[in-house]
Amino acid sequence: MAKAYVLMNCELGSEKNIISTLNTINGVTETHGTFGLYDILAKVESEKEEEIQKIVTHSIRQMSEIHSTVTLTRSECEELFQPAEKIINKNPEKNPSQAYVVLHTDKGEEYSVLRSLNHIPEVTEADVVFGFYDVLCKIESDEYASLEQIITKTIRSLHHIKTSMTLNVISEQD
Repeated sequence: MAKAYVLMNCELGSEKNIISTLNTINGVTETHGTFGLYDILAKVESEKEEEIQKIVTHSIRQMSEIHSTVTLTRSECEELFQPAEKIINKNPEKNPSQAYVVLHTDKGEEYSVLRSLNHIPEVTEADVVFGFYDVLCKIESDEYASLEQIITKTIRSLHHIKTSMTLNVISEQD
């Protein structure tokens, strides 16, 4: 299955309306308001990459409130990161703190970083991506302090990480 992550900057105050509209688009499987460099993150999935391109180009980018987008297309590497139920009783109410972290890695080390992320229980999703970043991962925890520890002490200390950017999920906009 093809997958892409779309990072968006939008008009101030339009986030909730954009998220609501994004959630009606067939193929958009997840949307979040975020703190950080980008205002909204959407995950788009389809059987074909061409369909993802259509969704991004003809639906998402056509929304007048969206000023800019960065699309990160996933590399076919599902066997390297197994999205098992890593957090016991994982659900949004029990694990309200979520973040996406995008990583720049040393050249050619994207897949070794992905394998390392697989050993961190709070990393519930991770992909090597094509675009401005090399790896994107989703982290879930039961409290913000724990999330912060995982990002600053565990992920950032992995070998071959050059830089990282964290997009904290804003739960009230989902």
